[in-house]
Amino acid sequence: MKGNRQDAVPETAAGRGSGTAAKARQRALEAEEVAAYLRRHPDFFARHPDLLDVLAAPNPSQDDRVVDLRAAMVQRLRSRYGELKSAHDDLLTTGRGNLHAQARVHEAVLALLGARSFEHLIESMTTDLAIHLDLDAVALCVEQAMDGLPPSRVGGVLSVPVGTIDDVLGSRNVHLLQGERDETATLFQGAAGIVRSQALLRLAISPATPPALLALGSRDADHFSDGQGTELLLFLGHCIEHLLRAWLELPD
Repeated sequence: MKGNRQDAVPETAAGRGSGTAAKARQRALEAEEVAAYLRRHPDFFARHPDLLDVLAAPNPSQDDRVVDLRAAMVQRLRSRYGELKSAHDDLLTTGRGNLHAQARVHEAVLALLGARSFEHLIESMTTDLAIHLDLDAVALCVEQAMDGLPPSRVGGVLSVPVGTIDDVLGSRNVHLLQGERDETATLFQGAAGIVRSQALLRLAISPATPPALLALGSRDADHFSDGQGTELLLFLGHCIEHLLRAWLELPD
């Protein structure tokens, strides 16, 4: 009977729009989930290369809104390569510089080992070190036994007033590197006017000797600076300490 028949509800434009919007939201949600998953698994296509055969590659020539992922990845790789190459070149330059400095220190130590007398050792320290280390001034400073005396040079050794070494280094510091000349450049006496950077190294020769210091000076303001590595300088200082003890027959 027609009276008991329920008429079918026609699909209205609003109904169609509502369904289309729901489907669009569903597709967007799925796309976000896929994107999030790929972000968490950047090696997904590397582990499933067969999927690349079924993917539709974007074609920038057909749609300006399409981003060429291949070009973007190549550009990123080129940028990353440039950064790595720059870091590699810097590392090589630093390594070559360190090897050159190491060779210079080794040559200087060999020259000191070749000293035939204590006087020759002192002469070698104040002259040969400057040549081998490319320096402009080298001074071996020893504090005087008596206070109140002016600085004086005796046999190549600069005698300085008591307390001078702690004044320039500090009571606990073993070394000091400075890229700008200050009042401690007076340790170089006649060469003080040309010294623009310096390295000061405390020498622990023996409990039986007064405090001593090795001063290395350069006219290059960048030759020494705070923050430089000090391993080679400390090695040189230890070698000089051992040589001085050996020649003077002093205890450690």
